[in-house]
Amino acid sequence: MEVSICRAVATLVPLLWLVGAAGGMPVPAQRDLLMREEASRQTGGRVALTVAEQKLAARLHRLKEQEMSAARFPPAMHFFKAKPLIQRSSIFKLLQKMPKGAALHIHGSSLVGVEWLVRNVTYRPHCYICFTWDNSVRFLFSDRQPFPRWDCFYWQLLATLRAKVGDPTSFDNSLMQRLTLFTEDPDAEYPDQDVVWEKFEEAFIAAAGLITHAPVLRDYFYQGLEELRQDNVMYLELRSGISKTYELDGTIHDKVWTLKTFQEVTKKFTADHPDFLGARVILSVHRALSVSEVKAAVQEAIQLQKSFPDVVAGFDMVGREDSGRPLWYFREALSLPAQLGATLPYFFHAGETDEEGTDVDQNILDALLFNTTRIGHGYALAHHPLAKELSRKKGVAVELCPISNQVLKLVSDLRNHPAAVLMSEGHPMVISSDDPSLFGTTGLSYDFYQAFVGIGGLKANLGTLKELAVNSIRYSSLPAHLKDAGRAMWQNQWDAFIADNS
Repeated sequence: MEVSICRAVATLVPLLWLVGAAGGMPVPAQRDLLMREEASRQTGGRVALTVAEQKLAARLHRLKEQEMSAARFPPAMHFFKAKPLIQRSSIFKLLQKMPKGAALHIHGSSLVGVEWLVRNVTYRPHCYICFTWDNSVRFLFSDRQPFPRWDCFYWQLLATLRAKVGDPTSFDNSLMQRLTLFTEDPDAEYPDQDVVWEKFEEAFIAAAGLITHAPVLRDYFYQGLEELRQDNVMYLELRSGISKTYELDGTIHDKVWTLKTFQEVTKKFTADHPDFLGARVILSVHRALSVSEVKAAVQEAIQLQKSFPDVVAGFDMVGREDSGRPLWYFREALSLPAQLGATLPYFFHAGETDEEGTDVDQNILDALLFNTTRIGHGYALAHHPLAKELSRKKGVAVELCPISNQVLKLVSDLRNHPAAVLMSEGHPMVISSDDPSLFGTTGLSYDFYQAFVGIGGLKANLGTLKELAVNSIRYSSLPAHLKDAGRAMWQNQWDAFIADNS
């Protein structure tokens, strides 16, 4: 890092002299030098491309010029309306084929598409459904009629209910609607952040009864890895609270059982698919908890990481930042690992807010104070020059999730996303999808499209894509030898991609 800073200073001095000495009309060579130097500082600006890569880069540039001049530009539209346009995009089809490396920011309850949940899981025997007073749903697998619980007073066997419905397809579509945020008129349906977040958290609760059934959980993990692999993603770091799972007779399994299951499924998947590197878990708790509850969670996370060093990557706090407590509120709990002489890497959500100057807005700095390994979202980072400088020097990457930021109403036109500033400066960054099932996406291709075409603009090129993919391995929680193995595996996939598309 010191070498790169010295190089930047060494480059800056003659550039300042060049600008100051221009005097009258600058000559073209001066302008060309400045433009080349500025371009070199953006994400991927210093990536050397082979002849074959340059050929594909030129093709991508032409395609991007066409899309940016179209009457309907997808990144300027709400994703729910833009999705059909993106699916027809030649750039998107290339991105689907591109090896994207790792997905480092996905939540466990939204890993798998809702179509699989509805058309597969809800058709399994002993699945009960309940409609709540606010027209949401709950699911539960049970070998007998469930007792009234939560806000559910009447449970129906789903198979019986579906048989009574005249149109099962419409019924299934209505279930999928309740498990996602998708709507044909998002601006009217979600007039502000409060409304969309309420629906967002409700969808998580609705899916929980399906996902936490023990037999389903195994299949769910495997299906999630398969959906990532189908999108040419080779590694996953999953944020999860590791909820207690249950059997048909009501038996409850603890978190150790769930982590063992995750470990077993991952081993089976990598054995079945040697081109997939693996998966790890970032243990998460909700920021609505008390300090004492978070203390207990941190202590538990320390023990679970000791028991599962190859599975547990670290710890995070999740939930809406604007309505939750800031990281500084939990400083006693978050200081426990250092006090106990334990190692527990942090991967904090921070800066997923547009409320500049509030206590929540300071989460960015507090995350760095607690030595976060990466910054989840970092939407507000561009407004914090010191935090931006510290994160760059410390090599703390931002986990950019563009579709999530748009759907949750932080930004409407992705050309205005503050990450455009970070990309122009070559800030450490990876692309991820946050909650793909709730947004109607799978894998990373949709988010790569929005970052590459919308946020990156015409300046973003094949070098940008290449660096973002490599970053996902570089800034993962994997130990050095597995990063090397992952980079080699990715490079082979990348070379094949270039050969097939240049």
